[in-house]
Amino acid sequence: MHRTLIVIFLAICSVAWSQDSLVNKRTVRVLTFNIYHGATMKGDFDLDYISRVIDDTNPDLVALQEVDFRTRRAHGYDLATELGLRLRMAPVFARAMPYDGGEYGEAILSDYSFISTRNVPLPFTGTNEPRTALEIVTILPSGDTISFIGTHLDHLRDDTDRILQVGKINEVFTHSPYPVIIAGDFNAVPGSVPIGMLEEIWGSSYDKADPSPTFPSKNPERKIDYVMFYPRERWKVISTEVIHDTVASDHCAYLVVLELLSDR
Repeated sequence: MHRTLIVIFLAICSVAWSQDSLVNKRTVRVLTFNIYHGATMKGDFDLDYISRVIDDTNPDLVALQEVDFRTRRAHGYDLATELGLRLRMAPVFARAMPYDGGEYGEAILSDYSFISTRNVPLPFTGTNEPRTALEIVTILPSGDTISFIGTHLDHLRDDTDRILQVGKINEVFTHSPYPVIIAGDFNAVPGSVPIGMLEEIWGSSYDKADPSPTFPSKNPERKIDYVMFYPRERWKVISTEVIHDTVASDHCAYLVVLELLSDR
């Protein structure tokens, strides 16, 4: 009788352990960080400091904005590759425009390899800065395939370009065959038209009753950095954290831990 009870107990423990293990494999630590083209708020250029701020959050996927590729102001560095080397993560850069002898745009760092990547230009008007959305498709340790997108929306006071850009994002990325996460500097506060357009379709990770501000990094006043997900019923928000560091950038990094839920 005692032996039977022990066998049953061990079987229950094994099932519980397997379920916990699967949950862990479906948990994704997502960081979005506008890195101010590698400059710090001390006026120097310190990629080691920036990489330490990122590394301390132990992310699986990182969306980086204001990323330079071999510009003069970034001393000819490919910032995505330099940070990837320091963090032992796979980097990919997406050009939004030529700039200062090199290029300027978005980057993603990943603990997982890429099945595919694509750079989707976003609409803009007149002589405003071009913007883009960088997508990777990757496989989690659970075996689930997901899409991860990093973007940086227009920064001007007028919402015109942001509205156009959000429309393009909704058009392109909500037709993915995989669960999707989008992260970045959206340059729009909660309750604005662009954020409302996104939240009609995407799930949000922040507390709408009390949004934690992310900008500027010294005494933050506005939330403009986000992590969202689609479809909303496939993702569960485990935790969120604004990373308060006044040196690495003029933005706070924003960390969100998500769990991918079963589609059954």
